[in-house]
This record gives sequence, C-alpha cells and structure tokens, in this order.
Amino acid sequence: MTQHIATSRPDSTVSRALGWMGAATAAFLAACATPPAPQPPAPVVVAPPPAPAPAAQEPQPSLVSQAASPLEYRKDGARHIYERNANRIYKGQLPPLMHAVGVLQVEVDRMGNVSQLNWMRAPSHVPEVMREIERTVRAAAPFPAPVRMGRVTYTDVWLWDKSGNFQLDTLTEGQRRK
Repeated sequence: MTQHIATSRPDSTVSRALGWMGAATAAFLAACATPPAPQPPAPVVVAPPPAPAPAAQEPQPSLVSQAASPLEYRKDGARHIYERNANRIYKGQLPPLMHAVGVLQVEVDRMGNVSQLNWMRAPSHVPEVMREIERTVRAAAPFPAPVRMGRVTYTDVWLWDKSGNFQLDTLTEGQRRK
C-alpha cells in the first residue's frame, strides 16, 4: 500500500497572519527608534538692496549771470552777443539814419539756452535783417545762465546799419546828428 505523504503547506490564513505580524513588528520597531535630529532651517540669504545709481549730475553752465532782474540781465546778454560778434559791432556813433531798428525779446532758460524769440517791433521792411538777427542770437547760445532767476526774458533794441554791422541799445555809443 502506498502511503501518501502529505506535504505540509502553510495555510493561507496563517501565512497572512504572519505577514501582518511582521509588518506590525517592523512598524513597532520603527516607532521606537530615535527620530532623526531635526535639520536646522536653511539660512535665509537676504541680498542687500541694490546700491542707488549715482545721481546723474546735471551739467553745469559754463557761463553764469548773477543778475537779479531782466534789466540787469540785459547788460549780460548784450555783452555776450558783442563778445560772440566782435567783428560785426558798429564802431563809434551810428549814422543818423538806420537801415533797421528792431525790438526783440529773448527768453533764456536756466542753462543759458535760447528757448524763445519774440519780436516786439519787427523791422518787417527788411525780412533778411530779421532773419539775421534771429540767427545771430541763436548762434550766440548758450548765454550766461540766469542762476538767480532760473530763467529770464529780456528785451533789447537792435540798431542795424546798412553795412550789416549793428549795436544794441544797451551798449550803444549813440547816434550822430548829421
């Protein structure tokens, strides 16, 4: 007779129980273990604020007027035009009859730039003289900066000879009678 030898196989219920027990034991051991030391927080690096850009220095005027009024500035403006046009200034007293007489207002900004021209009395019978006076004033810029006033509008009288030379009333040498 043949004997049948039964091989022992664990029952699936037992197998499951052992699996759970192993997992529970591992969890228990893990819970009893010393927790890892807390890591110090990473240092927070705060970048310093960017350095302010160096203040852009405004250009300083090369010529300065200390005039406190448009009337005072008129002399500075006339001298400036004379310096820039020395070869065009009529020398001596002007003849009794002028080719043109014009009254021009000149507005000068805080840096000495001509910002506006305004004819108060235009020598409109000679438009080429008007254009030349305007060109002469603009070409003379920059004028002395009116530092005490910030900007200035001054008026001067242009006395124009037929030769193309001129004087300004502010600095005129006068006019001959005959």
